[in-house]
Amino acid sequence: MGTLTQGGTGVSSTSQKQLNGRKTPESPKKGCDALSTPITSLLAIQVHPSERHRAPVRASSRRGGTSDPYVKFKLNGKTLYKSKVVYKNLNPVWDETVVLPVQTLDQKLWIKVYDRDLTSSDFMGSAFIALTELELNRTTEQVLKLEDPNSLEDDMGVIVLNLSLAVKQGDFKRNRWSSRKKRSSSKSSFRRSVRLSDSLRKNQLWNGLVTITLLEGKNIPGGGLAEIFILLKLGDQRYKSKTLCKSANPQWREQFDFHYFSDRKDMLDIEVWRKDNKKHEELLGTCQVDITALPTKQTNCLELPLEKQPGSLLMLIAVAPCTGVSISDLCVCPLGDPSERQQISQRYCIKNSFRDIKDIGFLQVKVLKAVDLLAADFSGKSDPFCVLELGNDSLQTHTVYKNLNPEWNKVFTFPIKDIHDVLEVTVFDEDGDKPPDFLGKVAIPLLSIRNGKQSCYTLKNKDLERASKGVIYLELDVLFNPVKASIRTFKPREKRFTEENRKFSKKILSRNVDRVKKITMAIWNTIQFLRSCFLWESTVKSVIALVVFVVTVWSVELYMVPLALLVLFAYNFSLVTTGKVNNTQDAQELMGLDEDEDEDDKESEKKGLIERIHMVQEIIIAVQGILEEIASFGERIKNTFNWTVPFLSVLACLVLAAATVILYFVPLRYIVLIWGINKFTKKLRNPYAIDNNELLDFLSRVPSDVQKVQHAELKPYSSSSPIRKKRSAL
Repeated sequence: MGTLTQGGTGVSSTSQKQLNGRKTPESPKKGCDALSTPITSLLAIQVHPSERHRAPVRASSRRGGTSDPYVKFKLNGKTLYKSKVVYKNLNPVWDETVVLPVQTLDQKLWIKVYDRDLTSSDFMGSAFIALTELELNRTTEQVLKLEDPNSLEDDMGVIVLNLSLAVKQGDFKRNRWSSRKKRSSSKSSFRRSVRLSDSLRKNQLWNGLVTITLLEGKNIPGGGLAEIFILLKLGDQRYKSKTLCKSANPQWREQFDFHYFSDRKDMLDIEVWRKDNKKHEELLGTCQVDITALPTKQTNCLELPLEKQPGSLLMLIAVAPCTGVSISDLCVCPLGDPSERQQISQRYCIKNSFRDIKDIGFLQVKVLKAVDLLAADFSGKSDPFCVLELGNDSLQTHTVYKNLNPEWNKVFTFPIKDIHDVLEVTVFDEDGDKPPDFLGKVAIPLLSIRNGKQSCYTLKNKDLERASKGVIYLELDVLFNPVKASIRTFKPREKRFTEENRKFSKKILSRNVDRVKKITMAIWNTIQFLRSCFLWESTVKSVIALVVFVVTVWSVELYMVPLALLVLFAYNFSLVTTGKVNNTQDAQELMGLDEDEDEDDKESEKKGLIERIHMVQEIIIAVQGILEEIASFGERIKNTFNWTVPFLSVLACLVLAAATVILYFVPLRYIVLIWGINKFTKKLRNPYAIDNNELLDFLSRVPSDVQKVQHAELKPYSSSSPIRKKRSAL
């Protein structure tokens, strides 16, 4: 086969005129008769669907009613050309010209349309042209109906093409055309990357935040017979509320944050679902809210009636502008300008601690380059791009094609809503119409960032447990207000967008059992020690325990309880600073499971393990989740005292010091009275207050042992990993 050049982004209009005006020998008009001998031909295609022809919308990926379509041209199963992406358009106009080499005409040219998503592409329909039907040296307009055999939609839309067939004559022109392609390939690739970068920049940046507080439902039909939950959708963002017990007037009191794009006309879709004891789900009712019609910078209290059903939902909706989100080049990074850096630092200084309490801080990420990535293509290369995620916020770099050492040199900025969030940088390989291939990932807690220092991070696997191939170079800066961050620590974490259901894994179940067993054994050993003291198994030990008990009970005051915890913090801090305790090592040993368990999981899937335990799968997954919660709770308490996150440990020390002073000067009965009155009057003072437990909210910010390993930075070519030690021992 020959090669491919493109007119709209690589071939000039002059070249196209030369192609259309190329002289050919006298021959019949039909291309199959003219080219009965095996000579190479050129097929010139111009793609320009007019606006009267509608492109299909994939409801599964575009709830907002738009698509980001692009076109692929295929011959003999090979993709010869991919058009640009036209964002948010149902009537896209590409207006591109592409020249395809054709060796024989007894084949079909396939035209396939896809809807580009952030990390994947949805198939929207295809059509084909038999090359034998084309006439030589004549441009014809073809209106092709798109079809998808797997879709239930009858009207998938149409695509309009201008096609012309011409003979490519002589070896001289063949060589000339090939050399022109080689000279323009790098330039074409560069233009395509720049075009994609500009398009992605415009498509990703949100400029507002929609905060929804789901309060309660009223007279929900069938609510008294089944559990009720709510699905909220805005564009491709979706949340699922917690499932409540059987009630016709359920109260959720949950808060959700959506990204708002002012140039999109997205509707907020709200669905009310119920789930019975057999886990069957049924849609009870729906309602919609036009976000663009709501006034901004104020909280709107809405009672929304369900469509075609009795009942209503009460919720608060606030639309506020959002700043701090940007994508730029290295030469114009925000913190690179001294005056802008000073302005941002001033915004988060101590004197502004109680102004805009939700604006915690500012994060700047310079994505510089990656080195020695995994080769995902058969050619030994990859088409890598990066996805940066901070909570529910996500931004993406452009794709660097055919490169294992890509250089992006882009600057991303995020507003910080919780200083305990973790920045996840994932490297993917773009794979056309297929989902992208995973190349590596790194997780960086915001509190571990060293400002202004270029760091080399070893990429990890999907579970963030083992090293993958390649490293990535990042430069991070974080500015935040410690007072705002401390206040936010005692409030509920931001809910994550709805994700796919978790699958059963023997590896995770075994790991969670080991974690719970470890905590249980520590408690059991303590109980056994006390029992041995009571039974006087050792006279000296029992005498000492008796003296300590009598002195403690006789002289203890309540303020001494937080004081004793402060002493424990100080003792563990001395161990950490002297290097006698390694917080990460124990967790790595726990995570250092044998790779055979991964293979067992794969074999179980092949043998139909899921099918064999289908009746008890939900119970097993629930037990797996409960074990993980119990283990994480115990590990978070331990890690709080072990100074795993110094910011949280210092904050706990300050709270304990304040509690010590208060308990010393204020009698306990007054404190209990104030606490009770506050709890009883909380709803009277604020009817829409969201219930929360400050202690549990604080502990949710402390990483468990699993998260410590996931967030730990791997050193390149490090041999200290327990997994590598185990391999070397074998």
